Amino acid sequence: MMFHRHERGKGFWIKRAIFIPIAIAAGVFIFGSVVMLLWNALLPAIFGFKVITFWQALGLLILSKILFGGFRGGHGHHRCHDRMHAHSGRFMHLSPEEREKMRAEWRGRCEPQVKQE
Repeated sequence: MMFHRHERGKGFWIKRAIFIPIAIAAGVFIFGSVVMLLWNALLPAIFGFKVITFWQALGLLILSKILFGGFRGGHGHHRCHDRMHAHSGRFMHLSPEEREKMRAEWRGRCEPQVKQE
């Protein structure tokens, strides 16, 4: 049975408020531990680097997110881009003019709308 937002009870939100911080803390602990264990198992033996602590491993995770992943918001563009490529096989039979028209239509759907004053 599908529940709508207003039909969810108080207990649902209490459980969610307890579960989400615990899940986030567990994820941080797991990822930090994995980075620390992999670093300490591989890099000192291979390259002679020093062993790192858990907190240094978390710092490496944050640094790698900044350098390689960034802190982009709005993942909707990526979903739209993936959906466009999933349908690209359907458009192979179109003429170049029709393809460009279709690309413009997808761009209009996927790109954020700029407010004009």
